[in-house]
Amino acid sequence: MVFYDVHTHKSLSDEKVLQIENKFPNSVNFSSPFSIGIHPWFINKNTYNKELLIVEDKLQHANCYAIGECGLDKLKGVALELQKEVFLKQVELSEKYKKPLIIHCVKAFQEIIAIKKELQPKQFWMLHGFNKNIHLAKSLIDHNFMLSFGELVLKNKKIEETLRQINLSSFLIETDDSDVNVKDIYQKIADIRNVKVVILQNQIKQNFKRIFTK
Repeated sequence: MVFYDVHTHKSLSDEKVLQIENKFPNSVNFSSPFSIGIHPWFINKNTYNKELLIVEDKLQHANCYAIGECGLDKLKGVALELQKEVFLKQVELSEKYKKPLIIHCVKAFQEIIAIKKELQPKQFWMLHGFNKNIHLAKSLIDHNFMLSFGELVLKNKKIEETLRQINLSSFLIETDDSDVNVKDIYQKIADIRNVKVVILQNQIKQNFKRIFTK
C-alpha cells in the first residue's frame, strides 16, 4: 500500500510513496505531483502579481494537486497586511480552480480561522507542519481544517498527546524539508495510536482522496 507524503521539498523516487512536492513560481520541473504557491516569507510587493499569474497557470497543470504553501507568518516575512492580501488572492485561485490550500501558519491561527469563517470556502484548507496542543487542534478541526504532521512527531511529546486524541480522519502526513523517511513518521504515529501501519495507511489514503480529488 502507498505511503502518502502530502508536503515535501525534496524529490524522492520510490514507487511506494506518493508525494506532493512543494513548488514556487520560479520552479522549472513539474513532471511529478506538486503544489505551487507564494510563501509568505518570499512575498515581493513588486513581483507578486506576476507570480500569481504563474501560479494560476500551473494550477491548471495535470500534476497540480494543491495551491501552497501559502499563508501568514507573524515572525518572518513582509508586513502582515501584505501577507493577507497575497493569501486572499490565493484563496480566490483555490476556489476558482477547485484546489485545496496548503497553509503555512506561524502565530496567526486566529487570523486564519477568522478568514475562513468570513469567506466560507468550498475547498479544503490544510495546515501543514502542525505542532501545537490538542486545544488548538480541536478548534481547527471544528472549523473544518485538515492537519498535517511531520518529523516533529518523532521527538515532541506534545504532538504525541495531540495525535492520541484526534480522530484518524482529521490529519495527513508529510516530511516538509526534513531528511526523515515518511515511512518512519507513519510507524511512529501507528505506535502512538496503537494500530498497525497498514491500518494507518488505509485511513490516510481515504483522507488524501477526500482532500486531493483529481
